[in-house]
Amino acid sequence: MKTIVLNQPGQLSLTETSSPSLQSNQAIVRMRRIGICGTDLHAFKGKQPFFTYPRVLGHEMGVEVVTVGENAEGLRPGDLCAVEPYLNCGDCVACRCGKTNCCVRLELLGVHIDGGMREFIAVPTNKLHKSTTLSLDQLALVEPLSIGAHAVARAQVEAGEFALVVGAGPIGLSVIQFAISAGAKVLVMDVNQQRLAFAREHFNVEAVIQAGETAAAQIAELTNGEMPTLVFNATGNQRSVNASFDLFANGGRLVLVGLFQGDVTFRDSDAHRRELTLLRSRNATATDFRRVMSLLESGEVDIQPWITHRVGFDQVVEQFPSWLDPQSRFIKAVIEMC
Repeated sequence: MKTIVLNQPGQLSLTETSSPSLQSNQAIVRMRRIGICGTDLHAFKGKQPFFTYPRVLGHEMGVEVVTVGENAEGLRPGDLCAVEPYLNCGDCVACRCGKTNCCVRLELLGVHIDGGMREFIAVPTNKLHKSTTLSLDQLALVEPLSIGAHAVARAQVEAGEFALVVGAGPIGLSVIQFAISAGAKVLVMDVNQQRLAFAREHFNVEAVIQAGETAAAQIAELTNGEMPTLVFNATGNQRSVNASFDLFANGGRLVLVGLFQGDVTFRDSDAHRRELTLLRSRNATATDFRRVMSLLESGEVDIQPWITHRVGFDQVVEQFPSWLDPQSRFIKAVIEMC
């Protein structure tokens, strides 16, 4: 079957690999849509933590069931599903507490093990979320939306509070979506003017701020001199993350959604004085997936503006490098397969 492999940073190739075998707790699915996000771009650049090469990318997937094993869990050939790509062990301390997203032995499709950039893949049936109404595009974007939903749930947003989202890429946009739904007054900061314009146009945000020397003063003015009580950082940029420790109010919360290779540093006395609550948010859970799918089905969440690039499977190797160009206006690419 056709497979795209990231052999090393900057080098994708289209090749042939063997078709997957079926185990009793699995289904063989045909890949129909694959979303491309920052994780894939960082892996291409050689800057993705927890990553080894060569690797088949692809963790945002809209699929069609082809064959099911003995434990079908209500699935039938022809069903369309979103894939929850976080393969957890079910036995460790995190799994026993219901925190399957941070399983001790977690394997993420497309990062720790090979993912969806191939014609067929075997997936545990309990990681397939079926819908009879959602489009393949919507199913592929359930995963990035669920990351934002999970981060906002972790933050326990209070209606009416100011929330600053730093980073207006796809994950930042999903945080914006759910922070607004939770009743926050959302401010958005980014270095990229095009992404700020996108956030202003498609979301009911209070204001957008160009990152830079005057950003903190602008944020203070917008929050009546008090600064936001809640800050999300979705950049995956070390300098930006460390700078976020200066952007929250006394008694505030800082939620780090992105990740990078390096250390987070901050002045302890400042964090202590303001009694900072620091949270990390990793991946999502089945509950997040079900909630996002329900909101998509009701029409409360619309992903159509997010998809700025479409490409056929045979064009991915050629087109992928262009998505790293800031002038490409890249928000989200979707690979269409059959």
